[in-house]
Amino acid sequence: MTHKTLYPTDIITVLITLGETSPQLMLLHHDQNSPSLEGNHYSLQRSLRHWVETLTGCSIGYMEQLYTFAEPQKGGSSTTTPHIHITYLALTNHLPLSCHSHLYRHFPWEDRRSKSGNQQLENFIARIRLWADERTERQSRIATAFGLDGLPWDDTRVLERYELLWESGLVPRIPNEHVDANTPNLRDERRLLATALARLRTRIRYSSAIFDLLPPSFTLLHLQQAMETLSGRFMHKPNFRRLVLHQKLVEETGRQDNSAPGRPAKLYRFCPSAAASCYLGAAFLPLE
Repeated sequence: MTHKTLYPTDIITVLITLGETSPQLMLLHHDQNSPSLEGNHYSLQRSLRHWVETLTGCSIGYMEQLYTFAEPQKGGSSTTTPHIHITYLALTNHLPLSCHSHLYRHFPWEDRRSKSGNQQLENFIARIRLWADERTERQSRIATAFGLDGLPWDDTRVLERYELLWESGLVPRIPNEHVDANTPNLRDERRLLATALARLRTRIRYSSAIFDLLPPSFTLLHLQQAMETLSGRFMHKPNFRRLVLHQKLVEETGRQDNSAPGRPAKLYRFCPSAAASCYLGAAFLPLE
C-alpha cells in the first residue's frame, strides 16, 4: 500500500503599489496558522483576494498567480522535504504606510533613473565580466541579461540579472534587512521579489495593469511617472503621450489638476473598452 506524502505548503502574496520614487511592497504570508480561506469563492485566487483585502483594507485591482517555489527543508531524518510556496502578485493603489518596503532597496541596480543605481550596475558589470573569465556560456548569459556587446537593455530580465549576480557572488540571497516582521522565512527572498518585478514589468507593457496602481483620475504625467517608476527608466514624454492618446486608452474627465504650480493639467481616466488592445511596450523604444 502506498502513502501520499503531503508537503508543507503556504501561500505568499506580493502586494505592490506605487511610491514617489520606488515601487512599494508588502508580503502577506498565509499558512496553516492563518484563518481559513473562505470557501464560498469559486477559486483559490478569489478567496485569497478576499483575505488580503480584509487583512489590509486595500482594494486589489490586478492579481495573478506568480510562481510555485519548492524550498528544501531538513527534517528529523537525513532526508529533505520540500516546503512549497505558492506565490501571487497583486496590485493596489495604496498600502498602509507602516507596512511596506521599497522594492528597489532589494535591487538598487534595477533603477536606471538613479545615479547611485547606475554606478552600482557599472561596478557589477565590470566585476562579473572578470568572473566570466572568457567562458563563452557565461559571457553570452551576461551580454543578454545586462544588454552588453550591442544587445539592448531589457528591463524585464530582472530575475536573470539577479541570478547571475548571486551565482558570481556579488549579491547575497537574503538582504541584510528583512521586509518586515511578517516576512516569511524564505532562504531566497530576493528570487521571489525579482520574479514579481519581472512579471510586473512585462504586464505593464502589454496589459492595462498600470491603471490598477493609479487613482481613478490622473494626469498624463502621473501615468508616465508610474510607468517610469516600475520600469526603472525614463521615457520620451511626447512619444509616450502620443502612444497613449492614439490607442484611446484614456479619456478626459473634464476636470483639471491644480495641485502643482503653473498651468493646470487635464485629468484623465482609463477607458476599460481599450483594455484588450493596450500596448505600451513601444513607449520604451526611444529611451536609450
